[in-house]
Amino acid sequence: MNPGLDLRITPRTVQQQTIEKLRLAIIAGVFPPGSRLVESQLCAQLGVSRPSLREALRSLQAERLIEIIPNRGPFVPKLSWEEATEIYDVRELLEVVAVGRCATRITPEQVKELERALKAFERAQKSRDSLELVTTAAEFYAIILANCGNAILEEVHRGLVARISFFRGRSMSLEGRAGDSLQEMRDIYDAIAAGDEKRAREAAQRHLDQAKAAAKHAMEDES
Repeated sequence: MNPGLDLRITPRTVQQQTIEKLRLAIIAGVFPPGSRLVESQLCAQLGVSRPSLREALRSLQAERLIEIIPNRGPFVPKLSWEEATEIYDVRELLEVVAVGRCATRITPEQVKELERALKAFERAQKSRDSLELVTTAAEFYAIILANCGNAILEEVHRGLVARISFFRGRSMSLEGRAGDSLQEMRDIYDAIAAGDEKRAREAAQRHLDQAKAAAKHAMEDES
């Protein structure tokens, strides 16, 4: 055993788990837009101290998944369609390029990983598991971004993943959207596997156009 290896569990592990649990709860709609997050209740639900919870809330505030209003506390914001449009515009700039680049750079081994991620999304679609739909779609795109050959593009996209997942959850809530999304992601996968950059870009653009329209419909229904 390496004597210099520190195997102790650090508070950071608990901190990261707290952030991840709250992030998933917000994305899954456990705490819907406009809801106030009561610190005492969250501490009891998560089994963490108030300082740990507050640190997690600050991290989620940096991701813009929550707002902390002075003298009122943390809330899940009601994001406007204008904000959603900005996210989808940036997704278009990043993902269409990434998908096209991925088609010409991905290795056969990573194509298999992408196929596994697509099958995981398909299982989530069949089981109607809303949280799994969001997380498996994020994994599908994470593989694409990791194989696009541009680390900066991947880094910028990673910084938006939480908000992308939030809006993805809204669009996936529409009846039939998950099935349509599955077919669109299959089209992306097929083009990447075939090494067809042009077809991959076109498939990515169609997917984003449909996702944006679905998110708008869902947000109108919520308002």
